Amino acid sequence: MHIGVPTEIKNSEYRVGMTPSGVHELAHHGHQISVQRGCGVGAGFTDQQYQKAGANILASAEQLYSSVELIVKVKEPLPKEYAYLRPDLGLFTYLHLAATEALTDVLLQSGACCIAYETVTDSSGHLPLLAPMSEVAGRMAVQAGAHCLEKAQGGRGVLLGGVPGVAPAHVVIMGGGVVGTQAAWIALGMGAQVSVLDRSLPRLRELEALFAGRLNTIFATREALEFYAQRADMVVGAVLVPGAAAPKLLTRQQLAGMKARSVLVDVAIDQGGCFETSRPTTHEQATYVVDDIVHYCVANIPGAVPRTSTVALTNSTLPFILELAEFGIEAALLNNIHLREGLNIYKGKITCQAVAGNFGREYCDPLLLLAAKDSSSVGRLDSSIPVDIEK
Repeated sequence: MHIGVPTEIKNSEYRVGMTPSGVHELAHHGHQISVQRGCGVGAGFTDQQYQKAGANILASAEQLYSSVELIVKVKEPLPKEYAYLRPDLGLFTYLHLAATEALTDVLLQSGACCIAYETVTDSSGHLPLLAPMSEVAGRMAVQAGAHCLEKAQGGRGVLLGGVPGVAPAHVVIMGGGVVGTQAAWIALGMGAQVSVLDRSLPRLRELEALFAGRLNTIFATREALEFYAQRADMVVGAVLVPGAAAPKLLTRQQLAGMKARSVLVDVAIDQGGCFETSRPTTHEQATYVVDDIVHYCVANIPGAVPRTSTVALTNSTLPFILELAEFGIEAALLNNIHLREGLNIYKGKITCQAVAGNFGREYCDPLLLLAAKDSSSVGRLDSSIPVDIEK
């Protein structure tokens, strides 16, 4: 298969869809890889490294998209890239369609086969391609929030860990999944008082055991969400409904009761955000203030640490890319239910129930659509393909 890796054009996005090690692995299996010139520079990977790994270097995005069968990238296509989409093209990337109906319509009209990292599953029901970026985002959320609490950044002027004789800041984390767990590790490591709210009692028990009682675990009723938010110095929004828009946890009226110049970090912003006052921001202009509350709502938080993020992402995506390449996109989707869960748009149809439900659109079962094609039945590729570590 001919696979293409373009340069990301989203604001302050320095990640790239594949490392040179990933290119080397695919080339070893006999596949052709083309990368756009300079695609890895932001993450510290040179064109020479990609060439040495076996990639062709193409000068433009137009040239790249027109010559490959599968595009592997990081973020959703932007308007400049829409014209490159076509019915016989596969797209493998983060899409977060529930946050933008306009992009959903563009992908439907393109006829392309669009597989979203964030809805691919594994045998345990987890989201293996979302997890590495959730880990990065969770850790960075507290790091960024601590910076925003500084007076010079518009915050309350509070040190997260306090000092002897001065109480630490109170960090409230809404959601106890991957993002929330990683945020808790960093907040506790920085010496903060930490409370985690979640609707799953089994998960709260797991967190209680994991952190040996060093944080407060709270069942997330509406009353509890408001109560703890209004006593927090920093609130981290870390909720996830796979493939769907994030639920709104706090209204503007509730936020008005928070401490002046406290900080909201909305990690769910790429799924629409979990606070009523949230709107996407960029790394260049990361914050804004509403009702005297500092909002940090960067939609690509892991893009600030592109080296770490790119290696972590490639380690997770490479086995799936190999499967798509070895068997062909449609056959791989037909034979792997976990990969098929990632299929959001196929031949002008919405194949993700959460996306269809969010916009009140028709949902089409991807298995039925794929089975209607003349796809041969093949066995699964061994998903334990080794991945080179970063050198």
